[in-house]
Amino acid sequence: MNPLLDHLNAPQLAAVTLPPAHALILAGAGSGKTRVLTTRIAWLISTGQVAPPGVLAVTFTNKAAKEMQTRLAAMLPINVKGMWIGTFHGLCNRLLRAHYRDAGLPQLFQILDSADQQASVKRLLKSLNVDDEKFPPRELCHFINAQKEQGLRAAAVEAYDDWARKRVALYEAYEAQCQREGVVDFAELLLRSYELLERNEPLRRHYQERFRHILVDEFQDTNKLQYRWLKLLAGGGANLFCVGDDDQSIYAFRGADVGNMADFEREFKVQNLIRLEQNYRSEGNILDAANAIIRNNPTRLGKNLWTEAGSGEPIRIYESYSDGDEARWIVEEIKALSRDGHARAEIALLYRSNAQSRALEHALFNAGLPYRVYGGLRFFERAEIKHALAYLRLIANTDDDTAFARVVNFPARGIGARSLENLQDAAKAANSSLHAAIPQVAGAGGVKLAGFAQLIVKLHEAAHLPLPELVDHVIELSGLRAHYKNEKEGQERLDNLDELINAAASFVAEEGTPNQDGEITGEFGNDLSSFLAHASLEAGEHQAGEGDDALQLMTVHSAKGLEFNVVFISGLEDGLFPHENSMSEDKGLEEERRLMYVAVTRARQRLYLSFAQTRMLHGQTRYNLPSRFLDEVPEELVKWLTPRAGKGGFAVSSAPTYPATPRRSESSGGSGFRIGQSVMHAKFGLGVIVNAEGSGTDARVQVNFGHAGMKWLALSVAKLEAA
Repeated sequence: MNPLLDHLNAPQLAAVTLPPAHALILAGAGSGKTRVLTTRIAWLISTGQVAPPGVLAVTFTNKAAKEMQTRLAAMLPINVKGMWIGTFHGLCNRLLRAHYRDAGLPQLFQILDSADQQASVKRLLKSLNVDDEKFPPRELCHFINAQKEQGLRAAAVEAYDDWARKRVALYEAYEAQCQREGVVDFAELLLRSYELLERNEPLRRHYQERFRHILVDEFQDTNKLQYRWLKLLAGGGANLFCVGDDDQSIYAFRGADVGNMADFEREFKVQNLIRLEQNYRSEGNILDAANAIIRNNPTRLGKNLWTEAGSGEPIRIYESYSDGDEARWIVEEIKALSRDGHARAEIALLYRSNAQSRALEHALFNAGLPYRVYGGLRFFERAEIKHALAYLRLIANTDDDTAFARVVNFPARGIGARSLENLQDAAKAANSSLHAAIPQVAGAGGVKLAGFAQLIVKLHEAAHLPLPELVDHVIELSGLRAHYKNEKEGQERLDNLDELINAAASFVAEEGTPNQDGEITGEFGNDLSSFLAHASLEAGEHQAGEGDDALQLMTVHSAKGLEFNVVFISGLEDGLFPHENSMSEDKGLEEERRLMYVAVTRARQRLYLSFAQTRMLHGQTRYNLPSRFLDEVPEELVKWLTPRAGKGGFAVSSAPTYPATPRRSESSGGSGFRIGQSVMHAKFGLGVIVNAEGSGTDARVQVNFGHAGMKWLALSVAKLEAA
């Protein structure tokens, strides 16, 4: 037997040694798909069925392409660097470089990354005197790329009103500008390559005859144009070998079309459909849970993961009262895992939305645990958060030039580089701050700068508001909220800004002192400067360096392709995971369930699922129901670390405790008050207790007073009466 085929299981062996024909390989999570792909290529070459130039292999990341080349180099005594192995963008770039004249491009055409593309669109709008608030550059880039990914040039895009027609006209003008400057964006690489092959029959025939075997990784993530490109190349009789997992299709928001798998099976009359179901990553209980969850999706090709590793540990489920409690429990559990010998780098904290990282980061910061946010920025380092904090810093100190420079023209208010240069010169001449030098700038630029100064005055007038309300007011009045609402993918940034309001509310609750009404604000809790210092400290500390044993924090989307010994999936509440937007979208819930499947299958040995009864939203407490996905996990696979929640509801008993954290209970420290009870306060009126912590003289409750808002009250000071 060929040594290349050693260590392959039966389905892997069948896939690798298939006779020349179209094939669809359904490769479950952790089933060795990369091994199958690379071994298939090595097998075809080593058995003389194809020469290296006759292979085209498409991956979705440069990392995957390099890994494939490295493995092939170890398997075959040939130079694999000349082989056509790469991403769609990389391969299309190679094709266009070789045939730049036929493609209508200069020989040394340049590629625009996303930042370059946005800058190019900004220049276009400025040259055409188009209002960039009505047509935000970022949103316009998304529109242009989406049309190209559908294979549509501007002339083919339908428009039903003046605004849509203007957007299409801008798309056309952008194309002309790029052509004039000899540049292409990422979406253009694929579209230009497809058009070149479609219209140039001799060239198309050349590549169809050359590439006899086309192999595609992560086929479930292809969009419509990518699939059409593959069909074009395979039209001369090439064999398409597509590897993917429809249960892991989670990128519909990027244009991925999981329907391509079923279309491929039908259009190419695929006879060879092989399922790779043996998993080499996770223990049995984890796989059984993943299988049970994904089985609820009706439109899937179907497979069932299994392992020889045994059942392993039960899946642990934890219910907490609040997101803060959930984060503190996770920290305590991580400490216990570390004491038991688990490396922190092998522990992942997964969440559905980026904004959820804030509560987790805060708890890790307080515990002094190093962490790394994979595939993204830590909460206080995110651009939208830094913008909001810059406005808050200007309320605290108008002479803060760093904060001033960051937001003087963000959101855009027509203050250009020339005006800022004049302002800097004036400030230098007067030895003053930029803000103080505004009256020295004349002309239209001076008028716009004065308008910004007036905005800071208005923001400062709100400084008396409770800290969470102040943060909310600043986000609204500064225009940040409106700016991100206009962005196609601005919802994540809006979620982060809402989480900043929650951070302010948590800061007041944790650091505040009661005043004469029992309200926990006081000298420290309501101090803007203290909150800004707190934000700076959290941003600056515990940044894990390369090689440090640090916890891994990430969204579930970022976790795809990764694996860890221990995985925590937090925030499992309906409306959060599954996300509330999925309820109104066609097949949205199915994609959320696939996302849950991906999250579960990241774990090798131990899996924790957690949810909270209450979660802060907009500085207010929101009550959520446990995620429906929890009910889809068979009971025999789980171990509840808290009393078992009723189906679709919460546990009735009091909240659990864990070391080194405040005790929360249904009644507050024997005070006679309980969560859910209506109470009366002399100043704030009628309210409902929504949270409680501490005992004795330290007992305090959080009360929703409706119009008066949410208040933390110290029971030793506040004169609360049962209503």
